[in-house]
Amino acid sequence: MKVLRAQSSELIIPCTALHMPSNVNNVSRFSVKGPVEPIVALLGADATLPCQVSPEQSAAHMHIRWYRTQLSPAVLVVQNGQEQGAEQMLEYRGRTKLVRDSLSNGAVALQIQHIRASDHGQYRCYFKIGDISEEAIVELNVIGLGSAPHVYMAGVEEDGIRVLCSSDGWFPKPTVKWRNMAGVKLPSPPESQTQDGDGLFRVEASLVVTDSSLGNVTCTIQNPLSGQEKAAAIFLPEPFFPRMNPWKAALAGTLPVLGILLIGISYFGWREHQAKEEEITKKEKEAEERDQMVKEKEEALTTKANLTEELESRKALYKEDWKKALLYPDWRKELFQSAKVTINYEPFRQINSDPEKNENGGEETHNLPLNDNQEDSNLITLDQEDFMSGRYYWEVDLPDADEWTLGMYEKCTGENGPSKIFRVLEKKGGYRALTCPSEKSPENLPLTKNLQKIVIFLDYGDGDISFYDMSDGAHIFSFTKASFSGPVYPYLTRKSMTLSPSTK
Repeated sequence: MKVLRAQSSELIIPCTALHMPSNVNNVSRFSVKGPVEPIVALLGADATLPCQVSPEQSAAHMHIRWYRTQLSPAVLVVQNGQEQGAEQMLEYRGRTKLVRDSLSNGAVALQIQHIRASDHGQYRCYFKIGDISEEAIVELNVIGLGSAPHVYMAGVEEDGIRVLCSSDGWFPKPTVKWRNMAGVKLPSPPESQTQDGDGLFRVEASLVVTDSSLGNVTCTIQNPLSGQEKAAAIFLPEPFFPRMNPWKAALAGTLPVLGILLIGISYFGWREHQAKEEEITKKEKEAEERDQMVKEKEEALTTKANLTEELESRKALYKEDWKKALLYPDWRKELFQSAKVTINYEPFRQINSDPEKNENGGEETHNLPLNDNQEDSNLITLDQEDFMSGRYYWEVDLPDADEWTLGMYEKCTGENGPSKIFRVLEKKGGYRALTCPSEKSPENLPLTKNLQKIVIFLDYGDGDISFYDMSDGAHIFSFTKASFSGPVYPYLTRKSMTLSPSTK
């Protein structure tokens, strides 16, 4: 049997729809619906029994009646939104009310407070408007968990020791089982059950134990609706069992003393039983934790495999059209060769510790070399053949300097002799990209962060030079359609460029 529980002390009681025939006089037909399975409500708690008008419509002006076996007197009657106390059963007065939260949507619920054993059974929610009436049946199962069993030895029988077990406060009528230490059920005569004025059951059961090797016996009392149970054990010392007739007289004379001893021994037996149960519970909990760890590990491996599969799929799509995707520099590296370069950072350390000054008192400005006769302060050395084709990349860790210029230059041979074309990023106050010499003005870049590590990609065939920030993988700038005709070299200097008026 499925048990439904509400989040608060209120319980939602299922009901099955039961339609009553009625005549329709200019009123739309409706039905009454609700949960289909019974619910369990604890003694003393509150329960809420819902019914729903379908299709949804306001039930504020309907005649609403909750009753048990007959229409009147009823559990609760509401007419035109007002409760009619004159028709209410005495046992429900002051314990019921109509839940009106969703009355405008046709949701009508009866709340019963302080559940009693007499509340157990069927309820009917009855709705009437005009000549049309419908109703549904709601099943409410009430359970009461009694007191912990009281187990004690009542005396010596002809063949063994009689043990008694008693408990009260149960509803409905509970079941009693005796078991040995191994959990095997022991045969016993039927128990005696009586019902008090509140309808709660008191149970008394007995067991004659003839096997002196049993040690402990346990009395278990179970609620038939919820399956919840309570148990108590007693230890039966082997010397207390009858053996020969002379012992019977001795046992009868010493029974008061033995009773005191039995109480003490039973207590220690109970403590031992509790310790064993705690050990079993501990092992079960450890097993559950191990199973949970294995499950979580399997889920983590599955998630990792799914993420890996998705990553590989995205990477494959990226490689199909990577030239249009200005992102994922780590993936782009797989399509380029790593260039062999050597970077000299010593000038950056010198300028930070003792910056050079010009004759006007300011920092020295480096003039960009435009031909082979000028001094070239390039701090990157290419340790391989010149770039004349292919795709290459290299990374540069940028020191914390106020100025620098980073990129590459192309050696060209023209009518005026050899020259160089620079395509670079420059830092001085802000960041800008420029080609020199060129008629175009430098392009200011909207960067606010301090660039610390840059990767440069050179695609000689496509004439493309791209810069990426390796701290977050963001694209910084690209020179496109460069149309290289000569060898290309990496370039890094610790100063910004000074452009002639013709190239600014």
